[in-house]
Amino acid sequence: MMSDQFLRPDVVSSLTPLPPADRGRQVSESLAAYIQQAELAAGDRLPAERELMAALGVGRSTIREVIRQFQALGVMETRKGSGTYLVKPITSATIHMPLSVNMGSLRDALLQTLEVRRGIECEACMAAARRRTQDDILYISAALEEMERVHLQKGTAGKEDLAFHLAIYDATHNPLFRQLLEQMREAFESFWDTPFDRPDFARRSFPYHRTLFNAIVAQDTEAARRETIKILDIVEEDIKEMSK
Repeated sequence: MMSDQFLRPDVVSSLTPLPPADRGRQVSESLAAYIQQAELAAGDRLPAERELMAALGVGRSTIREVIRQFQALGVMETRKGSGTYLVKPITSATIHMPLSVNMGSLRDALLQTLEVRRGIECEACMAAARRRTQDDILYISAALEEMERVHLQKGTAGKEDLAFHLAIYDATHNPLFRQLLEQMREAFESFWDTPFDRPDFARRSFPYHRTLFNAIVAQDTEAARRETIKILDIVEEDIKEMSK
């Protein structure tokens, strides 16, 4: 991790004052370029507000607004009394697509998210079936076996279930699948720990994870789509039933 004493002043000095036009966008682009040039990784500290203000020739409000935008995207986090830190590495070529869900009604938000997930997740599993490598199969298999072990031991396996699906998204070899679907799941991280205070939430979908894996191994895209739908149908039924 980069310490406060090693903020790469040689790289910070490459930041130059900006012309008076669309300052927010320009600051975002300059910060992304700086992160790339300085080779910052997740957990590294960014320069202090006053350093960014002086380097870019903008006011504190502009810097703070840009930091808030990056925080909303899950790219940065500010720790009180410590500074702003990078959560995910970015470059000047990174495209940000924030998701916004109204959490006024957990039930409605979950069903809305599930409706979108259905199409993306089916396509992801079909892509994984088409493109999976032998290494992908080993990775997914290990995640599935751990999920099955924990599920049989505890009757539920939320984190392990997530790891299994993330392994499938990685097997698509298209990073957008993982980014989009992971964002949707992260939005309900606390929910997935104990859904509706029911440890049996979506338990009926447990056997279909193995048949989904088998379809991906066989490179049977239609079977992969079919087994994914079975899992999501059960999730939808349980959301509706358990939220009454």
